[in-house]
Amino acid sequence: MRKGACSCLLVQLLLLLAGQPAAGTGAADQPGAGANWTSHGGDTDETDYSVLSALDTGNVNRLGLAWSLELPGEVSLEATPLAVDGVLYFTGSYGTVYAVDAATGRLLWRHDPQVWKRHPERMQLSFAVNRGVAYEGGRVFSATLDGRLLALEAASGHLLWEVETLAPDALMFVTGAPRVFRGKVFVGQGGADFGSRGYVTAYDAATGRQLWRFHLAPGTPAQNRDDPAMERAAATWSGSYWKSGTGGSPWDSLTFDAKLNRLYVAAGNAAPNDPSVRSPGGGDNLYTASIVALDADTGRYVWHYQINPRDEWDYDATQQMTLAQLVVDGNRRDVLMQAPKNGFFYILDRHTGKLISAAKLGKVTWAERIDLPSGRPVESKDARYDIAGETVIWPNPTGAHSWQAMSYSPRAGLVFIPYMQNGVHYYHGEPRPWDVLIGGLAIGSAKVDPEDGKGALLAWDPVAQKPAWKVQHDFIWNGGTLSTAGDLVFQGTADGYLSAYDARSGRRLWQFDAQLGIIAAPISYAAHGKQYVAVLVGYGGAASIGSDTMNVGWKWGAPRRLVAFALDETARLPRSTPRDPRVHPLDDPGIVIRAADVAAGKALYMRCVLCHGRELSSAGAPAPDLRESAVAIDREAFWKVVHDGALMPRGMPRFEDLTREQVDGLYAYVRAGAREALKRTAQAGTHP
Repeated sequence: MRKGACSCLLVQLLLLLAGQPAAGTGAADQPGAGANWTSHGGDTDETDYSVLSALDTGNVNRLGLAWSLELPGEVSLEATPLAVDGVLYFTGSYGTVYAVDAATGRLLWRHDPQVWKRHPERMQLSFAVNRGVAYEGGRVFSATLDGRLLALEAASGHLLWEVETLAPDALMFVTGAPRVFRGKVFVGQGGADFGSRGYVTAYDAATGRQLWRFHLAPGTPAQNRDDPAMERAAATWSGSYWKSGTGGSPWDSLTFDAKLNRLYVAAGNAAPNDPSVRSPGGGDNLYTASIVALDADTGRYVWHYQINPRDEWDYDATQQMTLAQLVVDGNRRDVLMQAPKNGFFYILDRHTGKLISAAKLGKVTWAERIDLPSGRPVESKDARYDIAGETVIWPNPTGAHSWQAMSYSPRAGLVFIPYMQNGVHYYHGEPRPWDVLIGGLAIGSAKVDPEDGKGALLAWDPVAQKPAWKVQHDFIWNGGTLSTAGDLVFQGTADGYLSAYDARSGRRLWQFDAQLGIIAAPISYAAHGKQYVAVLVGYGGAASIGSDTMNVGWKWGAPRRLVAFALDETARLPRSTPRDPRVHPLDDPGIVIRAADVAAGKALYMRCVLCHGRELSSAGAPAPDLRESAVAIDREAFWKVVHDGALMPRGMPRFEDLTREQVDGLYAYVRAGAREALKRTAQAGTHP
């Protein structure tokens, strides 16, 4: 017998001995991933659950590092890897695709889409992140920040085809993982914050030919004409909304329903955020902040459920949609579960889109409850700043749950959610330190009780709609979750630890110091008869714009890695720089700066916040703290980087529209910030 065939039989034998179906042999109603992890959420139901059980609560304390792979040049790592027949596929910060031997960590191939060469202007629209790839039929599919959809040969990384998913002048970008099912690749995009009209597109997996496109907001009256779905949506907007912007971009979650042959699309926020500007006469503004069900073959509208009618808090509904069968009131129901930003946990009937139940996950003050008969929120009296003028509500726009994966264990009957708690203060006027000013509205964090600004691992009973247990974390920006048939839940945290918990009780059973914060979700797979757990280690992403609560002391240059674990392994990580919350500013006291230049640079710095952080604090990624940068001391070097794009291959955008005077203003603002940090250090009596 050939060696490969023997290995395959051994894997299946071990899995069957564990009482679980092998990959490709499970029953149709068995959720979860087996030896392979072939979809973003493990399976098409997006459960992030593994049926493998060789690793369990009784032996997880023997888990050790099997191997690690250094990823030079990467910064924020948000991708969930796929595991297919002994190979891991994943993306880095800039959409670079990697293929790695799943048993050894050996790099097999790497494909760099070189966004900085193709559409460099889109590098200004978002910090560099990418959440992964899709796989089907020997092809790996990825989407780039600049909006290209790529098909690569899985065996070699050779480019098979690529298509542009965005119009050349669109203020849009792509950070989410594409999905592929039954020969079709589906992809959305970001851009709602710029007012762009969002859509999801289906492409032929073999050729890249566009099959259909569905918009998540209406267009002009001419564009809407004779399109029932768009005409229905347009009736919920007012004024010349298509001129001020609409939004609705599906920037993250797409879920395929194999039973009903439907695609569920999670729509982004409406824009501009203030509804009195975008739709002054009222209206719910469909299909923004909604879940929309489409026929997967045609893109035809089937139903929708709007999470936040007439949203004004950036409570998009782009979070993970998990499919399951639950027994509700004695009846087995096909359901869709979502924990969106707004802090409620929703259960919908997948056939009709009707709301079954909704409950608060934690601290939620913008609404009292969700009215079940109508499906609409009962908003609190002062929730709307466009009416009240000033308000403080929970959660803030980061959400009670963001893009980080939640997992559902049908064995435990629980959903495991990376929960966050933080409030938001909306007001008009001069912004306070750390607050931001957008369209005349100041936005800042609100912290009242000890858990504000912190996160937790929340085990949620979806049938009872109440928590089963909760593990409190010290920091707010943590990783996604993985649950397994071994009654384990894995989660990485901002402080750099990957932990395993008992799914029934929440008791921590194992912990590993990854030496850098983790925001991605782990996966589990089998290779050569052994069960592994793997995760990407690369703190960053929105930590920059949330740097008032998300800065835990990681530095930009810390090593980014892929790590994998198995029983009784003893590999070790090379030591790296530990967390250090202090700023280590660099300055030349001979440089003269003018107050007027500093003020002008502060106003322009809003264009830099996405990567370099609020108040010049980048929180360790996805770009350096400019107060600590030697490049930012040299005026000419600063000009070459900011205006000329000297560091574009390393992810720093070019701002060629800025004048010399404007770049000098930014330079002065950075220099003033470094000197202020030095002053605070001296006053505290510490050394930088």
